[in-house]
Amino acid sequence: MIQHIPYLLVTVILMIGTGAAVYFIQRALERSRKQDAKTMAEETIRQAKLEAENYRREAELEFKEKEIKQKELLEQQARKSHQEQVERERQLDKRQDAVDKQSDELRKRQKELEISQQRLSDKIAYHDSRNAQLDKVYSEQQAKLHEISGLSKEEATQKLLSDLETTLHDRAGSIILKHERFVNEKCQEQARNILLLAMQRYAATYTAESTTTMVDIPTDDMKGRIIGREGRNIRTFQKETGCDIIIDDTPGAVAVGSFSPIRREIGVLTLKRLIADGRIQPGHIEEMAAEATKDIGDFIRHAGFEATEEVDVHGLHEQLVYHLGELYFRTSFSQNVLRHSIEVAFFAGMIAVELGMDERLARRCGLLHDIGKALDHEIEGAHPNIGADLLRRFHEPPEVVHAALGHHAAPKIDNPYTVIVAAADACSASRPGARRETIEHYIKRMEELEAIANEFPEVEQAYAVRAGREIRVLVHSNKTTDESAAKICHDIVEKLGKQMQFPGEIKVTVIRETRATGIAK
Repeated sequence: MIQHIPYLLVTVILMIGTGAAVYFIQRALERSRKQDAKTMAEETIRQAKLEAENYRREAELEFKEKEIKQKELLEQQARKSHQEQVERERQLDKRQDAVDKQSDELRKRQKELEISQQRLSDKIAYHDSRNAQLDKVYSEQQAKLHEISGLSKEEATQKLLSDLETTLHDRAGSIILKHERFVNEKCQEQARNILLLAMQRYAATYTAESTTTMVDIPTDDMKGRIIGREGRNIRTFQKETGCDIIIDDTPGAVAVGSFSPIRREIGVLTLKRLIADGRIQPGHIEEMAAEATKDIGDFIRHAGFEATEEVDVHGLHEQLVYHLGELYFRTSFSQNVLRHSIEVAFFAGMIAVELGMDERLARRCGLLHDIGKALDHEIEGAHPNIGADLLRRFHEPPEVVHAALGHHAAPKIDNPYTVIVAAADACSASRPGARRETIEHYIKRMEELEAIANEFPEVEQAYAVRAGREIRVLVHSNKTTDESAAKICHDIVEKLGKQMQFPGEIKVTVIRETRATGIAK
């Protein structure tokens, strides 16, 4: 126990010494840190003062720069204002010079005007005196003239007017001839160019067709089967189709007849299908007739729709489209009416383009101008009136209605689309091969043309030539003059236009000839 005491004591002494050493070291470190902090604070303050001084100098420099720039800007504005003021003063000086110059010119013109007025006053006074003298001389001469002629003023005036009327009547023919020749040449040249251009642009094949109603049969025995026992098959066929079957001695064919071209087509189609099927009996005839009616109706709608698409006319009522398709089965002088309507639509559109008018409206007018022919077998009246009523009922434009109503009548200037359709209709109808006329109709037309010309008492003889497109009129030379012959020609043209309807134009040539014959012996 006594041996361990020195160790404890040594340990305690060591611990105390260590604690004292640690204490003194900490105190020394604290003094060192305080000294460093103080030094750092002083350095920070010094740096802050330097930075503040730099900021102050920079601010002063920036302020001085701004002040210098502001002075330069003010100096520039002052110089600019000075230049503008100088320019304004220069402009004012120029204006003042111009005003002074104008003032001088006005003073000169005023002096010239005063001189001119004085001269004019002198001339007026001179002419007044001359007129007074002339009036006096005229009165004296008039009195002497009345004294010499023995006529009063009224009688002389009447005689003068009578002579003037005779002279004017003689010259009326030459004036008409002169102006008509000039106007006709210009109008015909322009119209011919427009029509030829339209006809050249629209190149189509002939539209002439002949409607056939003959149906081929394989053998003549088929005729008996068509008639049926006691005629029941043929009676059923006539009842269902509205067509007559003409069975005669013609080998290998029978004829189907009807006033309605559509019914005739239904009958032909029904009969062909019955012959191809081989079963010909009343019940089967009814079925085939119903199918043919439906197929023809579908074909008519399709034909009408195709026509509107071809001409690019849209917005038509479906009933109008159907009636348009019905024209496929109509012919006029062997010309298919639907193809004729399409041609007229194209011609009218091209003519409208040349005249600067609405092409679509012109095509619409041309396509529907003959729509009345689809119903003229069912409704009494002329096809222009029927077509106009039909179009009016389906609210077509007034131009379209009037084109259908007046394309065969005398055209009116206030309806230009009707005139265009009439010209296009004549172009389509008069194309070579488009229509065929019977010899009776041709001869009748020639006689009518010659009869109209022969109605005039001055006409000696009239001849229709060139298929009725020209009339050559011979007038009595002792009853007419060259001037009156021109007036006769004008009157014949007007009478032809009022009394006849014809496609294209008719040329009237009046010939007056005086012959002198002598014999030398």
